[in-house]
Amino acid sequence: MGGFFGVVSKRDCMADVFFGTDYHSHLGTRRGGLAVYDKELGLQRAIHNISNSPFRTKFEQDYLEMKGTSAIGCISDSDPQPLIIRSNLGVYAICIIGIINNADELIDHYLSFSGGHFNAMTGSAINATELVAAMINQKSSFAEGIRFAQSVIDGTASILILKDDGTVIAARDKVGRLPVLIGKDEDGYAVSFESFAYKKFGYEDEKELGPGEIVEITPDGITQLEKPGKEMKICSFLWSYYGYSTANYEGINVETMRYRNGEIMAEADMKAKNAEGIDYVGGVPDSGTPHAIGYANKSGIPFARPFIKYTPTWPRSFTPAKQSDRNKIAKMKQIPVHELIQDKSLLFVDDSIVRGTQLKETVDFLYDNGAKAVHMRSACPPVMYSCKYLNFSRATSEMELIARRTIMALEGEEGFKHIEEYSDGTTERGKNLRRFICEQFHFASLEFQSLEGIIKAIGLEPCKLCTYCWNGKE
Repeated sequence: MGGFFGVVSKRDCMADVFFGTDYHSHLGTRRGGLAVYDKELGLQRAIHNISNSPFRTKFEQDYLEMKGTSAIGCISDSDPQPLIIRSNLGVYAICIIGIINNADELIDHYLSFSGGHFNAMTGSAINATELVAAMINQKSSFAEGIRFAQSVIDGTASILILKDDGTVIAARDKVGRLPVLIGKDEDGYAVSFESFAYKKFGYEDEKELGPGEIVEITPDGITQLEKPGKEMKICSFLWSYYGYSTANYEGINVETMRYRNGEIMAEADMKAKNAEGIDYVGGVPDSGTPHAIGYANKSGIPFARPFIKYTPTWPRSFTPAKQSDRNKIAKMKQIPVHELIQDKSLLFVDDSIVRGTQLKETVDFLYDNGAKAVHMRSACPPVMYSCKYLNFSRATSEMELIARRTIMALEGEEGFKHIEEYSDGTTERGKNLRRFICEQFHFASLEFQSLEGIIKAIGLEPCKLCTYCWNGKE
């Protein structure tokens, strides 16, 4: 995924950008970067690998040495950024969030007529941020260049640019799959993926960019360079999984959405008389917890934490490159509370069940510690399609997805013609899918939130939400 944060101010802004970028660390694990503008020093930049150390640790020295009144920072799950570019549009720093599916096509076309070149990385790959800059530089203004880049990119690209005069340009992707929000204080503005990041430093909400909207920001005001488009397809997973609990997108808070989502799942279970005799409801930490709180509040079953994640040493279990290492670390972090597990029937709510690689380990761990039964609930529908717009749920093969593997085991390729039925727990195919996964993972029962349920919990019109990974509809 990834996230960015920027400030344009009349005062030194390094503290705000340093800590504001750090507040986006939950969105990426590979690279962090800062670019800062100072009237005397010009543009400065620092990029570090954050795979094994937090952003804050890696950038503490840069924070002390860099200074400026305008800056941008990013957390990236892909290529190093921000980059500093010198072009016909001037010198500027740029970072992006998103994914470019047709990168090879765009690179080949650009090289065919430009006479230019790219700085190739290991394996001849091209930094996606440099590619976006190359698209922008083909036009005579930033606004025109960004519009052009977003029109030719197959995928998603929200863009943050810091010019060599201290001005910042922010652009939300063309259908608003990702958020871009702006806050204001007495000295200037902050632009952010996560709104809570600037509120912590005294900025107040100023505006949320619409789909495809482009603005130029100085300490004195915001100039709209491109009006927002009418079509919006914001990613539903922002609320169910990777958005931070204190964030608001399109005016809807993540934490309260998750409570509503859990309540809706509990209502469905109560109506169907599923999972009766449960002693405790718990969340698979951490993002499953608020969904579980909502479930417990509605069902009247006590909420508990039968195991706790030990995070001081390994705050993010998905940091190691090898899946086997990630699984081992995830298991190491699970510390049981025996009094809440021994001879208890437990119901856990997870934010999603995508591949299932770590979930079986968790369930086995609970049974090994004396659980009588473990029921599982997914806070979203079965993931049937690998995301082609963002980095979430992307896979080398869609057969990595547990729902897809189950359909293949049950019915072969013929089953993929009936994905809608398999998603629906009231159909025979849907019941078979849940039964098969229960047998593989030793669940006492399994249910997924319905598509209608999660849309209701979010509260936006269905046409404004991207639900591709669940139903394949663009």
